[in-house]
Amino acid sequence: MNFKTRSYKKELMDDLNLASKDLKKNLDELEFINTTLGGYKVLTSALDTLYKENKISSNKENQNTKMLTLADIGSGGGDTLRQIARWFDKKNIETKLTGIDANDFMINYAQNKSKKYPQINYEKLNVFDIDSKNENKYDWATMSLFCHHFTDEELILIFKNIQKLTSKGFIINDLHRNPIAYYSIYFLTRLFNGSYLVKNDAPLSVLRAFKKQDLINLLDKAGIEKYRIKWQWAFRFQVIVEK
Repeated sequence: MNFKTRSYKKELMDDLNLASKDLKKNLDELEFINTTLGGYKVLTSALDTLYKENKISSNKENQNTKMLTLADIGSGGGDTLRQIARWFDKKNIETKLTGIDANDFMINYAQNKSKKYPQINYEKLNVFDIDSKNENKYDWATMSLFCHHFTDEELILIFKNIQKLTSKGFIINDLHRNPIAYYSIYFLTRLFNGSYLVKNDAPLSVLRAFKKQDLINLLDKAGIEKYRIKWQWAFRFQVIVEK
């Protein structure tokens, strides 16, 4: 098994036309895995950091502050966006949250799961189609377990596009490529008798993931200068990019 360089082998979920009961089960499984392993903490702790630095504030405290907008890129089943919504609710911050995905099934699934969250909406959009008309459309963007689905060349373009899309910056939550992470998720998905999708894609996602230097190189090539990278449990990297 090669952990030195990123694998570019496609995951089954990379098929934008994928739509089935197995995909629904897979989305439920991913939510369970993220909840069990504390995966959402990577994003919420980044929001905590920005909040403490007064880079995210409540418009209820300052009437001159507009409602905060945030886009979750590759929102999938919407579980991450729902966690983000709960974080903002606890901070008493009014938000407009948008999940962006290119898969119709994902959009419909996420909408059904997010009915109790009026601040959340979903939009079908391919991240490669972001252009000048989308410039500064959102304050912040998040990408959770999204980046590893793409090649280095694609990611450089994506980072440039997300820079256009946001006025303040974006947060990345993605996997650390190493043997412990790989074999842990390999056996975990089999222990819980996961779907064929999660059994195939979860370990493969680790092989497609990153070392810290990979992320540094990609951000540098995208022309991004202001960022910080932090390792977090369980085998995740948290990246905060600011403009």
